[in-house]
Amino acid sequence: MRIVISLALGAVFGLGGPTAYAQSWQPPADNQRCPSKWGTGDQRGSGNHMKPETVLRAVRFIRTGKVIELGRVLTDSMPLSAGRRFELLTKRSRMDPGSNHRGSNEELVVAEIGQVGTQFDTFSHQMIGTSMYNCFKLDEIASRTGFTKLGVENAGALMTRGVMVDVAALKGVEMLPEKYEITVQDLQQALARQKLALQPGDAVIIHTGWGKLWGKDNARYQQSSPGIGVAAAEWLARQDPMLVGADNTAVEISPNPNPQLAGPVHQIMLVINGIHLLENLKLDELAAGQVFEFALVVEPLKIQGGTGSTVAPIAIH
Repeated sequence: MRIVISLALGAVFGLGGPTAYAQSWQPPADNQRCPSKWGTGDQRGSGNHMKPETVLRAVRFIRTGKVIELGRVLTDSMPLSAGRRFELLTKRSRMDPGSNHRGSNEELVVAEIGQVGTQFDTFSHQMIGTSMYNCFKLDEIASRTGFTKLGVENAGALMTRGVMVDVAALKGVEMLPEKYEITVQDLQQALARQKLALQPGDAVIIHTGWGKLWGKDNARYQQSSPGIGVAAAEWLARQDPMLVGADNTAVEISPNPNPQLAGPVHQIMLVINGIHLLENLKLDELAAGQVFEFALVVEPLKIQGGTGSTVAPIAIH
């Protein structure tokens, strides 16, 4: 893959200043990225890191037994991307005539259930043209009732060492500015500050502070956000994580500083490298407690052929 750097924007002026470089990125051709390192026809990508030894390694980071919930509450008032919706309608399903007067309630949920709230993105969610992870083609695996390959049911339950990289704390702010692109240097410096190193199979969770807007200023939360750029995404991919997540809408900076690029980090992670993404995380409790290392548990819903799943991850400290 190729990054073209333009110096036209001049020097960096600190946290809130203009971006130093405008990155123009081109995705690699199919024959440069396929087959996946996990093998021809593989559908699990970074989920292949999930092994008994991965779980046992994660358990070593449980020191207090405290469970911290990282998922957002699903409600029709939460931030939603344009065109997506979440509606919950309750119904009285039965009232039995027996002497115990049993009554039951149920709900009908109308939503893009794989792409609302705290959400887990899998490989059928994104494409380069019409080519997906491991070069599965849209016209070969798409159906009206779900994708026949790369559905979220292939991800399985995931438990691994979670590492929160607190970029907001590194910069001495509660919340990064909306146009701030997180760099490789930011990630490396934050990890050094926390005295941690990434290992293959980790869940890398990035704290931007943007989650403070959730439910308070949904319009601003959804309109744009700080996040990782192309260079940081490629560096993270080389660390071989199980997943990458953040407390913003898309993990990556949105919109991209280069107006010619739309969601390149999604392509880098999901399509090229087969690395799952975890969006809209609730990280305030982790950040306040400076909990940088923990066991992370994520279990996507087994939606056959789904592009992702709303999830309720937990960090066990």
